[in-house]
Amino acid sequence: MSQDIHVVIGASGATGSVIVRELHEAGRRVRAVNRSGRTSVPGGGVEFVGADATDPAQMREVCTGAAVVYNCVNPPFLQWRDAFPAVVDGVLAGAAEAGATLVHADNTWMYGTVAAPMTEATPYRPVSNLGVLRAWLADRILAAHQRGEVQAVIGRAGELFGPRVESTIGRNVFGAAQRGRTVHWLGAVDVPLTPLYIDDFARGLITLGEREEALGQVWHVPHPEPVTARQFVGMITAVAGQPVRIIAHGSRTARALGVVSAIARAGAEMIYQFEQPFVVDGSRFARAFGEKPTGYDDAIRSTLDWYRANPGALRLGR
Repeated sequence: MSQDIHVVIGASGATGSVIVRELHEAGRRVRAVNRSGRTSVPGGGVEFVGADATDPAQMREVCTGAAVVYNCVNPPFLQWRDAFPAVVDGVLAGAAEAGATLVHADNTWMYGTVAAPMTEATPYRPVSNLGVLRAWLADRILAAHQRGEVQAVIGRAGELFGPRVESTIGRNVFGAAQRGRTVHWLGAVDVPLTPLYIDDFARGLITLGEREEALGQVWHVPHPEPVTARQFVGMITAVAGQPVRIIAHGSRTARALGVVSAIARAGAEMIYQFEQPFVVDGSRFARAFGEKPTGYDDAIRSTLDWYRANPGALRLGR
């Protein structure tokens, strides 16, 4: 087993938990950091530590001896504006103190409205407050790298699905399909998108942490071929064996929901992604590192199996 410590911040979330599992299975020494310090990883063998990612002193302590630090923290949606900058400052402090590589898990919100597939060269033109925040955080991390304060790399993904994923195509779509209920889709159902399986994102982040030539850059992990929402839901229902209808709801519905729900109000500003082509191009990563995404059928089957084994995850508020 390698004695280099891989520190996963946000280890209980969808991305972090897969990174912990993959590193552990590969024989790496893993320190998994969450708020509680409690573990849900069967079999043990992983050091779980409780810490607050917004506290630089605590991050310096938990990152002691780290070779790679993975920032997978995803604060509660309504706390993003205040919490995320503090999280980034905390993990930057921890990685810098340890002399470790920082791998930052990111999304594509900073690109705004686009007509073509999103590449690493797509300019930042955010059209939402959350997109502005994501752009600012990415610039902050890369600026720290350029100043020589830390070695950092950013891995990006579009819309994710899979175990523990809270997203537009997470519990809402898979839960409805599994139970044979109508899928209510926010956005257009016949424009292309590239849903990415959470395991593929996590593995891509691990690769970035291992490759020195990746440092100081943004990388889009490889995404599958584009499909429409209608096609994607059709694949889910075929695997689930439950025929369902799909109903599209536009921005007017999202804004109406926002009148009564702060979460819906915050999410309404992101619906533009699903009213236009939402295609992420990860070909540069694939050429450099040779990875390919999991096929849709296998990824969907794995996700449905997880929901069947964890029915409580289908309840609202989880």
